[in-house]
Amino acid sequence: MAQPPDISDTFLREVDENLRRDRARNFAKRYGSWLIGGIILFLAAAGGWIYWQQRQLKESETKVEEIAQVYGNLGSGDLKGSAARLDSLVKDSDAAVRASSLMTRAVLAIEQNDMPLAIRKFGEVASDESLPEPYRQVALIRQTALQFDRLPPDQVITRLAALAKPGNPWFASAGELTAAALIKQGKSQQAGQLFATIAKDKSVPEPTRGRFVQLAASLGVDASGALGTLGQ
Repeated sequence: MAQPPDISDTFLREVDENLRRDRARNFAKRYGSWLIGGIILFLAAAGGWIYWQQRQLKESETKVEEIAQVYGNLGSGDLKGSAARLDSLVKDSDAAVRASSLMTRAVLAIEQNDMPLAIRKFGEVASDESLPEPYRQVALIRQTALQFDRLPPDQVITRLAALAKPGNPWFASAGELTAAALIKQGKSQQAGQLFATIAKDKSVPEPTRGRFVQLAASLGVDASGALGTLGQ
């Protein structure tokens, strides 16, 4: 059986650089608006959820309005004032608003180049079982990405095992980190197979699937068949 080609230093650097983007300021530039936008969508539903759970409509509306004002301040560049208001919301809010505040505070910490604080905030969300699960899942991925270089590969794999599965909404993100950890363990064939599986998952956006086909091929795994499903 033919052996897969050796993994070049160039490829490994490319994977590492892709992961390190989560540790640099361009993380906020690339993903900050998306994340904040997603949080706002969560909050649109959170208002009703909080009211149904606790019968405190006025209080819930006030909190949602307050965090919406924080987003407005962030857009105008008021980072220091926004940080203080988010810290206040984290202490006093109900679950959905608290989770949103923590996530936004973590993104703000990245923008301010305070990676330890960002890791702690993502970790608070990921470990708090009282918070909505979608927040906890994306926080776990972001926390792991920021810590990737300092975590043993087996810890990365174990931490993301529940998310790095087809059908999970975070399969591509969790799977990519898991595959990178497998590469660190010298399991390039297994990593390539995981990249190929992501490439075949129709729930993953098409441009992203194409990239995973290329990553799989770089590890000696032919996932070109997934390209035939793109656009269908």
